[in-house]
Amino acid sequence: MVIKPKIRGFICTNAHPAGCEAHVNEQIAYVKSQTQADSKPKNVLVIGASTGYGLASRITAAFGNNAKTLGIFFEKEPTERKTASAGWYNTAAFQKAADEAGIWSKNINGDAFSHDIKAKAIDVIKEDLGQIDLVIYSLASPRRTDPDTGEVYSSTLKPIGESVTTKNLNTSKRIIDSVSIEAANEAEIQGTIDVMGGADWELWIKALGDAGVLAEGFKTTAYTYIGKKLTWPIYGHATIGRAKEDLDRAAAAITDSTSAIAGKAYVTSLNAVVTQASSAIPIMPLYISAMFKVMKSDGTYQGCIEQIQDLFRENLYSNSPRLDEAGRLSQNYRELEDSVQERVQHVWDNVDTDTIDEMTDYNSYHQEFLKLFGFDVAGVDYDADVSPLAEINNLV
Repeated sequence: MVIKPKIRGFICTNAHPAGCEAHVNEQIAYVKSQTQADSKPKNVLVIGASTGYGLASRITAAFGNNAKTLGIFFEKEPTERKTASAGWYNTAAFQKAADEAGIWSKNINGDAFSHDIKAKAIDVIKEDLGQIDLVIYSLASPRRTDPDTGEVYSSTLKPIGESVTTKNLNTSKRIIDSVSIEAANEAEIQGTIDVMGGADWELWIKALGDAGVLAEGFKTTAYTYIGKKLTWPIYGHATIGRAKEDLDRAAAAITDSTSAIAGKAYVTSLNAVVTQASSAIPIMPLYISAMFKVMKSDGTYQGCIEQIQDLFRENLYSNSPRLDEAGRLSQNYRELEDSVQERVQHVWDNVDTDTIDEMTDYNSYHQEFLKLFGFDVAGVDYDADVSPLAEINNLV
């Protein structure tokens, strides 16, 4: 079939297998071209391994550090008439490249919040790896089922305290309008913490520790976005922000609970990037488009793969990691510079529908969105007849 993007609002409902493979190979080539840290992980578990920062982490571990990786994800398989999710094709492409390079890699497709998937991962680690020395936690989900009670928690994208009306880039209509969001109630705040906070990260580390598959001196990190004044009303100082605060709590708790084996848990604060998750958050399309205009003109913007490559070299495996005031590993320092934020604020205050292309880099935003699903990737023939079918090798 000839596969063209099917976009509905902030969602693309299909994906292109050849485009996803080309995008994965671009990231692999970038990592292989970079200098790596002297200290390297050997056996890496990536929870949320198929897209965005999780995929970038797996690529960096495998192709930059020659580490063995076990990837956990929850993706839709293809049929003869429907494409798979982008994460399925990304993982198929990653595994193909790993096989060709002779790098050990296995994959588990299922609900990472469940006890069953944790047990399956532990079985693979015991059989093939022995122990894990790095655990990357990079899950993004709108809901989570409690593995003990069966209760389903749902997250919300709402401010706390008062409702918010703010400027917005409507990507469906390509206009500047406004969006109003009512304040979250206590149940919605707690639900967001239960889904996006540190509870499941802790459960993973406890399960791995109890099974004896965490190596002495292992490291683990969970990813977050903090932002600054412009994004705080619906992000940093909102339900998502409260969940991110819970990650800080969990990092301290994990470090304490694994002190007997000198474990260390970090939250890593990263730049804003176009992801399937961020595209759903009001404010972010306009903010990121303005940020692209400022940081790309400065030559300082980094996407997922560039940030994670630097995270491994500069922070996770550095003798002098760069920490923010909360003790998080800081990869977002360029975005948070006052001069950058002031110029982004100027764009925000002055842009209207007629000046979107002049004042922002929405074209880059849209291209990055399409690339998430394997579209608009250089060198891919999107008029070619391709099969939507793709297998993931070493799928446990």
